[in-house]
Amino acid sequence: MDSDLNIKLTSYSSKGGCGCKIGPADLSQVLRGLPPAAHDPNLLVGLDTSDDAGVYKLNDDLALVQTLDFFTPIVDDPYSFGQIAAANALSDIYAMGGKPLTVLNIVAFPISTLDKRVLTEILRGAGDKVKEAGATLVGGHSIDDKEPKFGLSVTGLVHPDKVRSNAGARPGDKLILTKPIGVGIMTTSIKKDQLTPEEIRRVTEVMSTLNKKAAEIMDGYEVHACTDVTGFGLMGHSLEMAKGSGVEIRIRKQDVPVLPRVRELAEQGLVPGGSKNNYAHVQDHVIFPEAMDETDRYILCDAVTSGGLLISVGPDEAERLLQELVDAGVEAKLIGEVTAKHSGQIVIE
Repeated sequence: MDSDLNIKLTSYSSKGGCGCKIGPADLSQVLRGLPPAAHDPNLLVGLDTSDDAGVYKLNDDLALVQTLDFFTPIVDDPYSFGQIAAANALSDIYAMGGKPLTVLNIVAFPISTLDKRVLTEILRGAGDKVKEAGATLVGGHSIDDKEPKFGLSVTGLVHPDKVRSNAGARPGDKLILTKPIGVGIMTTSIKKDQLTPEEIRRVTEVMSTLNKKAAEIMDGYEVHACTDVTGFGLMGHSLEMAKGSGVEIRIRKQDVPVLPRVRELAEQGLVPGGSKNNYAHVQDHVIFPEAMDETDRYILCDAVTSGGLLISVGPDEAERLLQELVDAGVEAKLIGEVTAKHSGQIVIE
């Protein structure tokens, strides 16, 4: 970006990234007060399973995948913020097994108090990431707002038989995670000036990486369920998968990839409120080891922005899928498995 645009973009927001989402407990309470949506046989995926996107069948060979996501700045560099916000929104399409087709920009910006070139850089970053995804920008909407916010509404396409819901996990499946967690703690540390330039570069790279490659690779395997790990954290999104699929999910803590220094930063109190809210929401449904301290529990519940895919794949194909992902440069790890012991429960080992 322009060398004379030296701003701390995160200082313009009280919360950052997916950590600014309304918490799962509050959101559930709001949605309970709404009447059920009208039945439509062409709606393949709707509100029922808290999935990543809606899927609407157009004909026997084609369905629309629709989603939107936007949030407040999570990094200080405007171009990087645009890239991260775009990658995050596009991820929902990939999680459903679809390919992004068109996007609309969603903009809230303090146009009279922040240099207009900041918004230009945000849009440029998003545009480059949309181009990388092979999608087309078709427009958008903007409002003047004292707190910057940015994101995308995305429409994608998928074959109706290729939809990857979060509700299809089967006992015996293996679970693969394609990006490290700890993003919420790291980005909270950015706001507090506690990260080195190299650490900022690392977490920015993780967040701005598209899940395109992982989605394309998993398309050739017996994937029964998939979701992307974002604001509700690894535990929150795993719990949605467990409940939607009617299964138990077991996760091995030592196998979960975590960004460097995350525990150290968490011990310093740099845990975002969203991560603590996530823990409060899931703790009655997650069996943690008695010896696991609160810090490690918060890390597993950390509010992620533009996280990886959590893939539930048949046991006979898990190792081959994992190896292909790793060979392609994806930071994938096998972190657990699916059982039939207790429906809607997570066990941490």
